[in-house]
Amino acid sequence: MHHHLLQYLRLCATGGNPFHGKTFHALILKLGLNKYGALPNTLISMYAKCGLIKHAVQLFDEMPQRDPVSWASILTAYNRANLPNRSIAIFPNMFTRDHLQPDHFVFASLLNSCAALNHIQIGRQVHAQFVLSDFSSDEVTKSSLVDMYAKCGSVDIARTVFDTICSPNSISCTAMINGYARVGRKSEAIKLLKDMMVQNLFSWTALISGLIQSGHFVSAFDLFIEMQKEGIKISDPFILSSVIGASANLAALELGKQVHCSVLKLGFESSLYVCNALIDMYAKCSDITAAKTVFCFTVNKDVVSWTSIIVGLAQHGKAKEALSLYNDLICTGLEPNEVTFVGLIYACSHVGLVNTGRDLFKSMVDDYGLKPNLQHFTCLLDLYSRSGYLDEAENLLNTMPFEVDEAVWASLLSACKRFGKTQMGIRVANRLMGLGVTDPSSYILLCNVYAGASMWENVAKVRKLMAAFDVKKEPGYSCVHLGKETEVFYAGETSHLMKNEMVVLLKDLDEKMRKRGYVPDVSFVLHDMGNQEKEDQLFWHSERLAVAYGLLKGVPGSVIRVVKNLRVCGDCHTVLKFICSIVGREIVVRDASRFHHFKDGRCSCSDFW
Repeated sequence: MHHHLLQYLRLCATGGNPFHGKTFHALILKLGLNKYGALPNTLISMYAKCGLIKHAVQLFDEMPQRDPVSWASILTAYNRANLPNRSIAIFPNMFTRDHLQPDHFVFASLLNSCAALNHIQIGRQVHAQFVLSDFSSDEVTKSSLVDMYAKCGSVDIARTVFDTICSPNSISCTAMINGYARVGRKSEAIKLLKDMMVQNLFSWTALISGLIQSGHFVSAFDLFIEMQKEGIKISDPFILSSVIGASANLAALELGKQVHCSVLKLGFESSLYVCNALIDMYAKCSDITAAKTVFCFTVNKDVVSWTSIIVGLAQHGKAKEALSLYNDLICTGLEPNEVTFVGLIYACSHVGLVNTGRDLFKSMVDDYGLKPNLQHFTCLLDLYSRSGYLDEAENLLNTMPFEVDEAVWASLLSACKRFGKTQMGIRVANRLMGLGVTDPSSYILLCNVYAGASMWENVAKVRKLMAAFDVKKEPGYSCVHLGKETEVFYAGETSHLMKNEMVVLLKDLDEKMRKRGYVPDVSFVLHDMGNQEKEDQLFWHSERLAVAYGLLKGVPGSVIRVVKNLRVCGDCHTVLKFICSIVGREIVVRDASRFHHFKDGRCSCSDFW
């Protein structure tokens, strides 16, 4: 009977069937077998695999006598329930209460907890205990050590442990590959993959997802294509969600669409995390309509699904839709999380809904018990700043329960410039200077404010500081996506093969804009020079070059999609409104702040960005 019950419980765990598992548990209690053999530990494991962590913990706490297997079971249960911090917290009780020493299974479980928490210091302590234990030659634990060090970024230590494994298995190799890839050591990661006797989907996934995490998006795509050429069958959708995420970061809509086709072809369209990745990708690639379509067809939406579309709508200036969806989310019975409220307050800040933003911030604390973090306070500050509530913004800044950093003061300073609060701007600029500026964009903002006040001596002082600290301004560039082709333009670029054609087009458009009332806003040029020279500088801004190229090379009538690394300047924003009206084309620009949909002489941001 004892043997059969063990088998039944393991079947319940494998099938994730808590109903039958509870039935067998009741039978075990009835027969009085709950204190014998492997049954209690197997019950803990069964409840954990069925997602019933509270039942597993209750069983563990009620055990009259625990052994190392009991401890390994409960630690694994916490890890499975995504509660690795609980594993770390209860572990000392193994010594103090049960007077037991960990075995190799306990060590492996603890190391998995450290890896999940990125807690290398505790991981090192576990490593030291492992080395001094009777299990120091266990290769499964060594594989967990490799994984922990790799995930914590200590790849050289991970490699040292890896080299002590007599027969490295696919788990340790995969962990090492991912570790190299995550820190950008691409060649070492690829070499290790190629040296593996058997390359499988998981080793390729480790390489590709690691490269994506380290920002090597193009290399990741190349390897994804190579993996498919090698005949590796995609039996798990995780790699697809990773590559979709890379498309989002690259703002590569066509690549994202191709991966979406692969998702449909392979039958993974019902995978929730793939759907969530697609929603995020389409939103970040400027196709918010496609993002909404994927969201609508996602069957079992979770809070990530709702948050992804709410944040996407907010970034595209569709605050009313975002807020409406929030009400729908509440009606489903799901509870919003911290990221949801970031998106909602962000949405309010980009359309000036001050009272709504305040209410949401209050609701987050009062109704859902969520503790606001720095990002929430920054969004609320941004809401006040963008709406011209500068006194409230300054008051919030001075009472914020976080150390106020350079970026937060820079945000207020930007608002002072935008609303023409020159004296307040100078005061905030002086305060920012006193903090010790490190971010190049803050230096540029300071130059901007001082230049706007014609305080050229202060501008010179800031530029000297930039030179002293070797601060280099990030060059402005814009990418225009035309189907499978992408072209990058830098501000002031004069060497492009189509330079003459673009200049002719831009001059023609400039003439037509001036007839419609366009006057260049030279206040966006931060150099002490004549007005004509300033106008010439504006003419060569990268977004204008990208749009001109798109008009010349794109499919007639198609949407022109541009990604800019910096915030669109006010003059270019005005110019793009004129251009979209003159040529009768929609222009979508994703800048460092948000999305701008230019159509019929207007922008989706309503000049509020």
